[in-house]
Amino acid sequence: MGLSNAIVIGAGIGGLASAIALARRGAAVTVLEQAETIREVGAGLQISPNGLAVLRALGVQRRLLERGAVRARAVVLRAHDAADDVARLDLTRLPEAQTYLFAHRADLIDVLAQAAREANVSFELGAEVTSITPGPLPQIGLADGSTRQAELIVGADGIHSRARTALNGADDAFFTHQVAWRATVPNTMGHPDVAMVTMGPGRHLVSYPLRGGKLVNLVAVEERESWAGEGWNHADDPANLRAAFKDFTGMAADIITAVDAPTLWGLHRHPVAPVWQSQGVALLGDAAHPTLPFLAQGANMALEDAWVLARAVAQDGVDALQTYQRARVPRVTRVIKAAENNAWRYHLKPGPVRLAAHAALRLGSRVAPGRMLGAFDWIYGEDVTGGAKLS
Repeated sequence: MGLSNAIVIGAGIGGLASAIALARRGAAVTVLEQAETIREVGAGLQISPNGLAVLRALGVQRRLLERGAVRARAVVLRAHDAADDVARLDLTRLPEAQTYLFAHRADLIDVLAQAAREANVSFELGAEVTSITPGPLPQIGLADGSTRQAELIVGADGIHSRARTALNGADDAFFTHQVAWRATVPNTMGHPDVAMVTMGPGRHLVSYPLRGGKLVNLVAVEERESWAGEGWNHADDPANLRAAFKDFTGMAADIITAVDAPTLWGLHRHPVAPVWQSQGVALLGDAAHPTLPFLAQGANMALEDAWVLARAVAQDGVDALQTYQRARVPRVTRVIKAAENNAWRYHLKPGPVRLAAHAALRLGSRVAPGRMLGAFDWIYGEDVTGGAKLS
């Protein structure tokens, strides 16, 4: 027995994707969004082939390309004090079906919201969820005192998820002693169609083009002892960013100089939620498994979650929620662990260890580029849709 109706909490990437996937499989879907408008400001994101497979199946890949999403040609590693590349991961070696994109987050939200409306998804904006009660017919309480009920409630409400708390209680986030600045700047420095990782002692900068190459997105990570709040909207003085990266040279320095309005947030590690589903309530994306940004897989994992959840409940209703959790936990756990283990590689201090590590990367990049790219097959080669289409 399939699913008749569902409520999705949160109009982010995972929430909108799950709403589309559920609605196109026959469910009546309502999205509750706390903000008064559906919008995403600020930053870019990397959509790797595993995430793009879901967008293709939902019929939004073409629209995203029309909005200026950039086809990535490579991931390039550079040292902060040298002009030559340490290593180059050639993404053009990926099979034709495994396209890798750089997209503005706001553009992806827009095309997903449009597709959701075309699938007859309803939206309630300004709807602040205050409580979630699992049960035979799970219930949501809103700040205005009203309630909502549905066969399925999907908690796609991010790192401060009320749905996660309802199923698991509170968890203690661990500050990783790393902070990150985000910003976009005009592409006046001729940034190529690559994700450039510029590595320095205790910090690194990731940059890539957006919107047809007109903008450059940057994420700059620094190790520090002091705590910075968790979230996306902490405005910071660009002078702090420039001071932290003052010894970076080349294009990285040009990008940092161009920043005038960065945001800053502290990177926190959360455990994967022990319970993803119970009595008609399911978690998705950051609500279930917040992911550090060092493999660029947060949005991609949310897209995969959305597809797997919708497919399961469309076939067997809320009885399939356990199947959904069993299918997703091993994969996201492996991705999260890989991301956590990646940061130190970018933050090596000058000395024998850095020399050896960079030499190994150069050798692998030049002698066996296919093998270097193949190390990511387990991420990029996964297609949870199996080539299906819902458009």
